[in-house]
Amino acid sequence: MIRILKALKEDYGHLRLLLCIALMLNIIGDQAALAFSRQTPVVALQVPELDAGFHLLYELKFVEARSRFDAWRKSHPEDPLGSASEAASYLFEECYRQDILTSEFFLDDKRFLGDVPLKPDPELRAAFFAADKEAQELAQQRLKTDPGDTNALFAMTLSLGMQSDYASLIDKHQMESMKMVRDADKYAQRLLVAAPDAADAYLTLGAANYIIGSLPRFKRLFLGFAGIHGNKRVGIRQLEIAAAYGHYLRPFAKIMLALAALREKKPEVARAQLQELVTEFPENQLFVTELVKLKGRPAEVVPQK
Repeated sequence: MIRILKALKEDYGHLRLLLCIALMLNIIGDQAALAFSRQTPVVALQVPELDAGFHLLYELKFVEARSRFDAWRKSHPEDPLGSASEAASYLFEECYRQDILTSEFFLDDKRFLGDVPLKPDPELRAAFFAADKEAQELAQQRLKTDPGDTNALFAMTLSLGMQSDYASLIDKHQMESMKMVRDADKYAQRLLVAAPDAADAYLTLGAANYIIGSLPRFKRLFLGFAGIHGNKRVGIRQLEIAAAYGHYLRPFAKIMLALAALREKKPEVARAQLQELVTEFPENQLFVTELVKLKGRPAEVVPQK
């Protein structure tokens, strides 16, 4: 039993990647995922001002992105999406600072699964938790009035998922992280009932499914007693849905698909996702660098104008 627990502690490192992508959720069935993929995409949870902020975020322009989020938050003080978006910017900046969303980190088990503590920037940490707390408080206020409020459900799913990611990635409080996973899952399921087209929710559903499904069988069985399950095939399909139909988190789904493809030894799939990201976000050197590694010829990554 001691050996199993020790091994599980090491494999919790797999869950750390879910952080930088926001939301860390449980599973929905393969049938539901495939049913969604047959639907005609419907606009949901789309705010032009926040769109502009997230685009800047994916260009690694963190200060400019937060300026957009802060402006919208002040003009919509009752809506939790502003605070949740701001919290995401702080978390993403910390992840970028730590070089987590790179193939070197993701494919190196010593770095990915290691126990060497990460040292967060104190200001980013304080700002993240303040914004995340505000998002949850605003969301709960709205849910008291309308239990089906999609913005509030999405904000709760996102904020709890980010908290879980921070606990696992930065603070290394794995058991606390798993509790947040279960809480986030409840809100994600409610969100998908209220807005089945809210494909952003599928990003971490798919990420959790894929990563947990990649663990050795005996560890998956052990996690199953705690109600935590995974399936790689379903996870890939869910990530594909988020990458095709997602909105704010669509680029996250693409980078996750690319990294998963590298682990599955499918470089062509990774190359296709990265090329799309480079074309859409040419100023993001993270995407450019990862594509260069695959192509081996820097000149080929220059986006077409």
